[in-house]
Amino acid sequence: MTVVSNDPSWWPLINLNIVFSYWTVAAGAVVVYDWVLTLGQEIELIWIRYIGLPYSVVYILVNMPSVSLTDAVSNIISYATNGSNLVVVAMLGVIMIARLHAMYQGSRTMLIFLVIIFLAVNIACGVITAIGLKDAVGEELILSGTYKCNYGYEGDVQLLISMVWMLNTVWEVIALCLAVWIAVKHLRDLQRLGPSTGSAIGDCFRVLIKSHVLYFASFVCVSCLQLGFLSPELWSSNSMGALTLIGALQIFLGVQMFVLGPRLILSVREYSAKLVAGSDAETSMTSIVFQERVHVPTGSSV
Repeated sequence: MTVVSNDPSWWPLINLNIVFSYWTVAAGAVVVYDWVLTLGQEIELIWIRYIGLPYSVVYILVNMPSVSLTDAVSNIISYATNGSNLVVVAMLGVIMIARLHAMYQGSRTMLIFLVIIFLAVNIACGVITAIGLKDAVGEELILSGTYKCNYGYEGDVQLLISMVWMLNTVWEVIALCLAVWIAVKHLRDLQRLGPSTGSAIGDCFRVLIKSHVLYFASFVCVSCLQLGFLSPELWSSNSMGALTLIGALQIFLGVQMFVLGPRLILSVREYSAKLVAGSDAETSMTSIVFQERVHVPTGSSV
């Protein structure tokens, strides 16, 4: 149902919508700018980076006060954006599994362990999201000549959101702990190797951990902001502080999903390219680029 009103009591919501649209455009600009910078390196990553471009455009259109959307279109966009979130998160999980599988020297046990956790978390998140979307109803608000796509929820949507983010947090914490543990273990074992081999493989693991920690830090920022908005006071607030937090959430979310996520692969490819350019010899980095296994002598197998 379309709601039309010129009541001045809606002005705080109108201001909120206008400021939020600015932050949305800024978040989209960050995604597009990073995509342009790394265009030559990521032709094979169309399955995640190019999702970010239409995702950003649609999200900008939804939050533009000058764009009118019907109730049906609002509901379709809600399904599309939430579905895209699930797909992108699943793709990032696949990237993480591939990295950890390579770091653990192709361990089948570790691969099975990661896949089981990955499927459990993503299936649960998909079911919870479907329940939330079933209870969501979109409507168009026309307030003093501006347009807003508004959603009403019949169930406890805040509980559903918190469950999704907690499940994703469990997955990210497990992935980070596994990456740090194997990296520290390998770096200790590599101290016994020669300076050339030990240094090359050690640098490889440092690149992996650096990109992983940056990605995890962005995920923590997004999770803290997202869970903070579960507070009823902050959820319904129109203050400038709340607007700033909403804007920061949009930017951090875009950076995490469409910038730092793909760089989990791009950072390794950049390092591999530097090694190839500096030496004609084969390096162990080829396994981390997901082409073949790395065999590093260790005290025990995983």
